[in-house]
Amino acid sequence: MSKGLFITLEGGEGVGKSTQLKLLQAALLSAGVDVVTTREPGGSPGAEELRQVLLFGKHPLSLRAEILTHFAARYDHVDQVITPALEAGKVVVCDRFTDSTLAYQGYGRAEGNLDVLRLISRLQEQLGRDPDMTFLLEAPRDVARLRLAARGAPVDRYELSDEGFHARVLAGFQEIARQDTGRVRRISTDGLSPEAVNAMIVKDIRARLQ
Repeated sequence: MSKGLFITLEGGEGVGKSTQLKLLQAALLSAGVDVVTTREPGGSPGAEELRQVLLFGKHPLSLRAEILTHFAARYDHVDQVITPALEAGKVVVCDRFTDSTLAYQGYGRAEGNLDVLRLISRLQEQLGRDPDMTFLLEAPRDVARLRLAARGAPVDRYELSDEGFHARVLAGFQEIARQDTGRVRRISTDGLSPEAVNAMIVKDIRARLQ
């Protein structure tokens, strides 16, 4: 390849993105693909520090400040990690990207406020980096809550939000997928093993690489 391939995994809390990231890395490496896996918010040393502020900071930011902080982390992540890897011809798989900002801040917190959606769109345009493929993982909210409880990891600010917030986030992701069917593939993980979901994703990626 003359250039790399940028793949993102999206979805709400507890839908299995972290599991798929690990499985996808193993599957692509075994197929001889040079792959880099990363996450947002975070992915670069500076962005990981901003992740702590966003997810676990003692003082919640205003909505606009929160969006700008997500993008500050994203710009550093893109400049320091994603773009160099893509320019080297690698496949980059990222757990969350701008779709999450649209869903969580644009639709979840701002409830679809057009001014907020436009702000996010402008920041994304300036970033100049869009995913080539996005897999939107979906699961019923009750199933996702059980997965989160079993995980036993520290609970972040977004996971603590009420069910109304999570319903708006889900609707936001669905709207994003509706508007960009060429890039976004919706995959229901309910009733499927992680390996079965991974096989579906790998099949699509291999077809794209070929």
